[in-house]
Parts: sequence; structure tokens; C-alpha cells
Amino acid sequence: MYDVVIIGAGPGGYQAALEAGKQDLKTALIEEKKLGGTCLNVGCIPTKLFLGATEPIEEIKSLTRIRLGKGHFDLSVSALLKRKKNLISATQKAIAQTLKKFNIDIFQDKGIFENKTTLKLQKQNISLSFKNAIIATGTSERVIPGLEFDGNLILSSSQILELEDIPPTLAIIGSGPIGLELGQYFSRLGSKIMLIEALDRPAPLEDPDISKEIFKHLKKEKWELYFKSKVKKITIKDKRVFIHLENEIIEADKCLVAIGRLPNTKNIGLEKIDIATNKGFIPVDNYLKASKNIFAIGDVNGKAMLAHAAADQGEYVIRLIANKENSPYFPKTIPSCIYGFPEVISVGKKELDLKGQEYNITKVPLISNPIAQAHGLGNGFIKVIWQKKQVVGISAVGFRVSHLITLATIIVNQKWTKAQVREHIFAHPTLDESLKEALLQ
Repeated sequence: MYDVVIIGAGPGGYQAALEAGKQDLKTALIEEKKLGGTCLNVGCIPTKLFLGATEPIEEIKSLTRIRLGKGHFDLSVSALLKRKKNLISATQKAIAQTLKKFNIDIFQDKGIFENKTTLKLQKQNISLSFKNAIIATGTSERVIPGLEFDGNLILSSSQILELEDIPPTLAIIGSGPIGLELGQYFSRLGSKIMLIEALDRPAPLEDPDISKEIFKHLKKEKWELYFKSKVKKITIKDKRVFIHLENEIIEADKCLVAIGRLPNTKNIGLEKIDIATNKGFIPVDNYLKASKNIFAIGDVNGKAMLAHAAADQGEYVIRLIANKENSPYFPKTIPSCIYGFPEVISVGKKELDLKGQEYNITKVPLISNPIAQAHGLGNGFIKVIWQKKQVVGISAVGFRVSHLITLATIIVNQKWTKAQVREHIFAHPTLDESLKEALLQ
């Protein structure tokens, strides 16, 4: 009998298995597809690789704009795709080797619950008995009737990562992190981007001033922007894509549909263990329990659909099982980032969360930051939200602001006061000193 069985080997499942090995728990990790899950194989890792490879294009453009010189960078997309494949393969091997070092049993199979203490492996037709189970099955791209992927002209965020030929025009439905990041990659390589969003601004989950800064940059990059625009259907004619809005039709060479993700909770036997989903997500309590001995972590519980949140939840659950933890998981300060340019970070409360409450804001522009100016990329700002003279939220938009996210998380988590800020020396020249300036305004 296993102390723990884990379904899903993405960031949450992997970290749970790794922590279980460290705690000397007999553990089985079950993954139907590939080790690393969505994040490693078709998500955050390849997209950041693509953005990193095309970043010189952005910098050359900025340095040209401020008349420091001219230049051109020709990216080999075929070489980039090969590097992506090699990096993913090497990381998968490293994951497997690390888990085996901790005596984790890895099964490439689909796990289906038979009851609250037994799980069946579909392909191998064997059953595993367990004391505890962790569901970490993640999410898949949301498919909407009329907007179905065809893998050629209408693409999911996974499928578009395999494109070697850069389309002259690319329509993107959805302006969340996936749409913005992939849009920047293709824009840098020459695609004309048409961004379509049902709501009234880009990155609609961020505060309006963040969205406004993103909007300014996208306009400068000559993206065609369509807000408050609902897509009725997509049609194909003569190898072209036609996106039908309520009052017009947009034509493009390719279309990326990036309108959210849905949890992978079907056909894993939840009905056998008396777990009912809510819109596909598995409800959990403050200890991430879906039932007495079964936990749900990461995207599948819908609490925070971020890889680092899943990893943290996985480690927490194992410590709970090993009696090394007894405090509830929630509330938890979870940071988020959007990459490319401009980058966006957010941690803690946003203005959107504080309607009707008293709060104060301090904000500084990045135009005077020496590191941002060194790259000719001084647009953006850092914003701090205060309640009762304590920091409750930090957000920022601009050049490489993701470098601030860990410090910002610590500050929000510890609810720093201005006196606590003054206890620390912030190095110069860094982006961090603009964070200090925002904190002490």
C-alpha cells in the first residue's frame, strides 16, 4: 500500500512527489502524458524560451528609437523549435532521475479511482492501494462551440508553439497572459497582430491603470485592438480565417484561441469517491482536502491557476500528510506575472478588490530608473497599496519588473510599514530602488 498516490506530474504533482520522497513516504506518481505537465511541455517554459529568444529584437528597436544605433536580429525559428524540444526532453529526464533518486514509483498511465483507497491504472490494468491521494491533473484549453481548433489555421496555445512559418497576420482571441505573451513573440517576428477581447481592456484581471499601460504599448506596436468584441464564430475559406464579430469580420492567416482553460476532472472516477465538481473544478477546504484522505492541488481546485501555486500546494499537502504541518493553507499570498514587454507583476490586494474600503496608493514611474533607462525602456510604474499604514498589495508594469516579484511578495506577506522599509538598504542602480521609492513616497 502506498502512503500517497499522486495523479498528474505537472509542477504540483512533481513537487508533491519530491517532498514525499524527502519525507520517506512510499509514493506513486501517475502521469497519463508527459512528465512536467502543461507548464514544461506546452506552457510557461516554452513561451518564456520564445520570449527570451526574441528579446534582442525588442531591445534593438528601443535603442534605435533613442538614436543610439541601428541593427537587425534574424532568429532561426527552426533552431528555436529544436532547442525547445531538447530543453523539454532534458528537463523531463532530470525530473525522472530526481524522482527515482527518492524512490518514487512513476507510472505513465491514466489513473482512475475505484474507491476511496484504490486507484486503477487503465493501460496496465492494475490497482494501487493508498492511504492518501492527491489529484493534480491540471487543465486543458477551453473549447467553445464555433471556435474549435483545427490544428492548422485555428490554433490552441499548445498547437501554435509548433509553428515554424510565421504568419503574416495573426488574430488572437483573448488578452490574458497567454494571448499577450504569444502575441508579443509573433509580433517581434513580423506578424501583424489583431487582438480580440470580450471585455473592455487588455489583461482585464489586472487593475485598470495596468491595463492602460499595456494598451499604450500595444497601440505603439501597431496591434489592431478590438475590445468589447464577442466572437460569434470562426469560418475558413481559401485557407484564410474569418473571425465573425457582432458588427464586423476580421480576416487573418492564423487564429490563436486563448480564452481560458478547463480542469481535467472528467473520467477519473470522482463519482466513485463521492466528489462533486463545481464547473469542473474540485472544491477543497482550507487544508486543500476534497474528502478525508483525498486532496486536490493546483489548477484543478481553481484557487490559483499558476504553476508556482500548484508547487507550493503540493509541498504543503505532503507536510500535512507527514504530520509536519497542521495549519490551514489559506489565506495565502500568491504572486503572479505576465512576461514579455511590458512585464506585469501583482501580489496581494488590487484596487479591484477594495471597492468600498479605505486604502491609500503610492506610485512611482519607471522613467527615472537607471536600469530601465539603460535599455531605453522607461515606460511603466510601480504601485503600492496601503491599508492601516501597512502594505497590502504591490503591482508593477514595465521593463523586467518580474525581477521584483519575490521581494514584493515578502513585503506584502509581512505587511511592511514604512519603518520596516527603512531598515533595509536597496542596492543602486537596480529596479529595486524604484520599489523602495514607491514604498517611501
